[in-house]
Amino acid sequence: QVQLVESGGDLVQPGGSLRLSCAASRIMFSIYDMAWYRQAPGKQRELVAAITARGSTNYADSVKGRFTISRDNAKNTVYLQMNSLKPEDTAVYFCNADHRLRALNYWGQGTQVTVSS
Repeated sequence: QVQLVESGGDLVQPGGSLRLSCAASRIMFSIYDMAWYRQAPGKQRELVAAITARGSTNYADSVKGRFTISRDNAKNTVYLQMNSLKPEDTAVYFCNADHRLRALNYWGQGTQVTVSS
C-alpha cells in the first residue's frame, strides 16, 4: 500500500521558517509529479507548490518568493521550505503524488502548520 508521510509541521512565529518533508513508500517515486496542498479551517484545499517528475516547479501566487519545493528521488522525499511565514499560511499541509497517465493519485495524512505570535 502506498504511503505518503508528512512531517515538519509546527507552531512558528510570523517571519519564521519551517521545512516540511513528505516521505513516500511503496511507490516508484521518481516518475510521479509531487505537490503540496494546504487547507485552512473553513476553506477549500488549495495548491501551494508542485514539482514534476522532471523537476519543473510552480507555485501559488501567495507563496512565490517565500516557499521552495524540492525533491530527492534517492530518498523518495519531497520538501517544502517555507520562509517569511505569515499568519495566513496557517493550515494543514498535505502531500500529493500524481501520475496522470496511469490515473494514480495519492494523499498523505497532513501536517499542521500554525503561524502565530
